Amino acid sequence: MRVIGEDGSQLGVLSKAEAIRAAQEAGLDLVEVSSSANPPVAKIVDWGKYNYQREKQLQKNRRNAKSNELKEMRFGLKIGGHDIDVKLSKICKFLDNGSKVKLSIVLRGRELAHKELAFELADKLLDKLGQDIAVDQQPQFAGKQLTMVIRSTKNA
Repeated sequence: MRVIGEDGSQLGVLSKAEAIRAAQEAGLDLVEVSSSANPPVAKIVDWGKYNYQREKQLQKNRRNAKSNELKEMRFGLKIGGHDIDVKLSKICKFLDNGSKVKLSIVLRGRELAHKELAFELADKLLDKLGQDIAVDQQPQFAGKQLTMVIRSTKNA
């Protein structure tokens, strides 16, 4: 196995016994860094310190990773024009932040007899949102609501 010293210097290709002996002489641990390499790579390090730094790096990577959030905006069938504009501006902010948005059009009572109006409202919303929108989930009716999922194509 190829062995790397505690200071980062190459100790060369050693047998497993020689590598363990070199780590014991340094008072440190022998850690296999890459088992898939040919020959495998091992490093002489203080295991506690190495593990601590590795965990910190993983936490930092998780914190910096952008979570793909799904936001939801609900509409009634009898929504007014200004209310649509306010909700669309919020949807645009969500999309600019990289989130996907689930649009739900809720039908109540006798409105269920006019499902085509919900599809018309969905088309109207997509037209007002513009060209930078991709539909991830086509409008589909489930129970008392029409749902669809959209995302921005600008950030992709």
